[in-house]
Amino acid sequence: MRRRRRRLVIADDHATLRRATVEWIERTGEFEVVADVGNATDALDAVSRLKPDVAVLDIDMPGRTPFAAASAMHKASPATRIIFLSGFSSDQYVAEALAAHATAYVTKSDSPDNLLAAIRGAVAGTTYFSPEVRERMIVDDHGVRMATDPPRAVRSDLLTPREREVLRHVAQGMSKRDIAALLKLSPRTIERHVANLMAKLGIHDRVGLTRYAIREGFVEA
Repeated sequence: MRRRRRRLVIADDHATLRRATVEWIERTGEFEVVADVGNATDALDAVSRLKPDVAVLDIDMPGRTPFAAASAMHKASPATRIIFLSGFSSDQYVAEALAAHATAYVTKSDSPDNLLAAIRGAVAGTTYFSPEVRERMIVDDHGVRMATDPPRAVRSDLLTPREREVLRHVAQGMSKRDIAALLKLSPRTIERHVANLMAKLGIHDRVGLTRYAIREGFVEA
């Protein structure tokens, strides 16, 4: 008897990369991608409706944060295993992924075969973490956890999508006026977003915001 192909949902806002990933996964003959979407909100909707075996979520997508969406997916479809795919491997991101019931965390610098291994592991009920992530984790009878607490108690998913966007531009050295022009907002609105960022993160200057953004993977150093 032919084995049933496992059903996947893929979410990544880079359409070309997403389609390439879908085609590569389906060529294995082991999996059927039942939905591929460009944001976490659509991914949540697809998982809630289709109840796939696995959901692969890019971390850096616009709109609702993938961490919040993953937590909602876990409630809507508890049997769906969640894999995070990310260009970043900060402790904060990994800790948030674990809190959102992730079964795997794969970095985009890994070989594509690592993602396939993570998907196969998820189907088999095991966990998978990229080597650079695994060395900072503890796996024992109590489960999977970070070896040390994340460097900051503030969770990045408490930031709104707009605050995250402003934070990236601040960390890139842009002035508030330039950010306002780029985002087609008033300078006063940008001032408010920066003030909210500082209040939420307990940071009191642009240098601190930049350090936080680099450490947590919002921008590269």
